[in-house]
Amino acid sequence: MRGKPQLVSIFESPFLGVNGWIKRVEDVVLGSDILIVIAIPMLLIAVTIMLTSKGSVLFRQRRYCLFGKQFEIFKFRTMTTSDEDDCVQQACKNDPRITKFGAFLRRTSLDKLPRFFLVITGVMSIVGPRPHAVAHNEQYRALIQGFMLRHKVKPGITGWAQVNGWRGETGTVEKMRKRVEFDLSYIRNWTFFSDLKIILMTVFAADTRKNAR
Repeated sequence: MRGKPQLVSIFESPFLGVNGWIKRVEDVVLGSDILIVIAIPMLLIAVTIMLTSKGSVLFRQRRYCLFGKQFEIFKFRTMTTSDEDDCVQQACKNDPRITKFGAFLRRTSLDKLPRFFLVITGVMSIVGPRPHAVAHNEQYRALIQGFMLRHKVKPGITGWAQVNGWRGETGTVEKMRKRVEFDLSYIRNWTFFSDLKIILMTVFAADTRKNAR
């Protein structure tokens, strides 16, 4: 992902035109295939959540997507209902709000599987900057230059920052700044093959589970 220096346009998404079509075909084809494979595992996860803790199967939250618009993201619930419904406090290591099964889902990223439905509908992409809670977005956009440039592309289930260890809790401005740095590098240097590399690293590289919460 380290190519010659380039600028991210402040006016338009880099995925317009041909690149946009390539990106969308990638999401629809790979996303559909993945949904077929994960259908039964998702059903088993949903049943296990219902049997092991009280509350809804899915956790929903408002976040930002392409061009700074808001959307409702969802994932399998990993925390106690009372703590996770509207709370924007980031999960941290040994967080008491996380259920035992939820800890497993977070560690393996299986809690994110329902988001492939958002990929198929075009709200998210398989690869892209991970979306943050609205409150976190408003906090960091005032502290980090170029923060909102992440929204020149669709948010992703996985991303260049995540496979390089910048996932999970961002307890300091510097940690968030590093995440943004990798996100903007992804946008500047995107290719179809870089997406495939990130997907493979997400699945097979142990380092991608670093900082999982």
